[in-house]
Amino acid sequence: MTTLASDTDTLTRDALTVLQPGFAGTSAPDWLLRRLGEGLASVGLFGRNIASPEQLAALTAQLRTERDDVLVAIDEEGGDVTRLEVRTGSSFPGNHALGAVDDTDLTRQVAFELGRRLAACGVDFNWAPSADVNSNPGNPVIGVRSFGADPDLVARHTAAYVTGLQAAGVAACTKHFPGHGDTAVDSHLALPRIAVDPAVLAERELAPFRAAIAAGSRAVMSAHILVPALDPDRPATLSRRILTELLRGELGYDGLIVTDGMEMQAIAGTYGIERGSVLAIAAGADAICVGGGLADDETVRRLRDALVAAVRVGDLPEERLADAAERVRALARWTASAAASADRAGARTDIGLVAARRALRRTAVAPFTPLTDAPYVAALTPVANIAVGDETPWGVAVELARLLPGTETGSFAGEDAGQAALVAAGERRIVAVVRDEHRHPWMTAALDTLLAARPDTVVVEMGVPQAPPRGALHLATHGAARVCGRAAAEVIAGA
Repeated sequence: MTTLASDTDTLTRDALTVLQPGFAGTSAPDWLLRRLGEGLASVGLFGRNIASPEQLAALTAQLRTERDDVLVAIDEEGGDVTRLEVRTGSSFPGNHALGAVDDTDLTRQVAFELGRRLAACGVDFNWAPSADVNSNPGNPVIGVRSFGADPDLVARHTAAYVTGLQAAGVAACTKHFPGHGDTAVDSHLALPRIAVDPAVLAERELAPFRAAIAAGSRAVMSAHILVPALDPDRPATLSRRILTELLRGELGYDGLIVTDGMEMQAIAGTYGIERGSVLAIAAGADAICVGGGLADDETVRRLRDALVAAVRVGDLPEERLADAAERVRALARWTASAAASADRAGARTDIGLVAARRALRRTAVAPFTPLTDAPYVAALTPVANIAVGDETPWGVAVELARLLPGTETGSFAGEDAGQAALVAAGERRIVAVVRDEHRHPWMTAALDTLLAARPDTVVVEMGVPQAPPRGALHLATHGAARVCGRAAAEVIAGA
């Protein structure tokens, strides 16, 4: 794909080119600008880097002053996983809500508007959408990030999302190949294993990725998961059988392959980030995502040096590193062209709220009379998974307070959560907000306590609605984005 040059400068530049590091702060540090001048071609942004759209636009402009073709990537799924609106909650519902509506045109419109906002801030590469089929309802890390448990539904919405996002000039990165939906372990914490036969994988896990490839997804992100039916020895990110033979060969994918974060324990705790990065590039990955947790110049230097050393001792073919670097540059060329030609007319700035309202599912044992007095919102709060983070607010309290001034709220967890919520609420009507009740026995027990004492309690499920609906009114929002909370609050208050 590219002409090889064996001189040290070219080798070092290629090693920097394949890295996608993060950094701390809301402006680019000197070390990052220096690395861009030396060959670094991509930068990853996280919530810590973003204070406002205006600040983000200034940051991306600062990066492009140093290198005009730098890829600026972000982990912006909408819904529960938002970086653009990390401090307020997202203006867009996530995948599970879109899957619940099952209108592919709506999914395309939501992805387009999200892409339009990213592009306006100078972001041209989004590590989204999640194409994982959430076949395991107990999955601790995917859940509402998935369009659903049906492979065909996930496939058509993945394709619609890719199409909408890229129509706005932002490259899509479909994840987590070959599929993270049937896991019971969070790969941020350990190495998950999917023990199913190849036929199930082909029909279930791979279907959305085939659809994404057909839709022209410019990038695919690998998963840090062990799939013995495909490779009994190495996780997907480090597996030539999975990345090169399956994804490139059998599925015919020719775009950029990006790793999930290399500091995640599934890799860092087993292979280490240096060896893991070398093995990933050798297996067929083209870009190394790192920076969610390790966000400094020393990390960049360590990975650059590990790649260069691996080429020099023969552990990594120079041709493979050069090919990976060229694929990064090719994506940068595509984003420049796509940005110039993107037609962003006719955007619907309210499309996220429209989608959240359509995704809402209500169940009532009798006709529900909207509340007129300020309630007490009892948020039964689980530990947030690492992908979502705990800095983004969620729930219905803020939106209910806007509609019913005087609304109060508290957060509860553990075996005494129900009784504590009753005491805190006093005589006020209770709105109990839960997130994946089916995965948390203490949450089920807390609801039992609340409903036994106060059967008029309103229950809002903001995770995957697997538990039976109960309460005077049960609302399933299919996600915890800010707009999902607003849609629920409107029903509770009759707005």
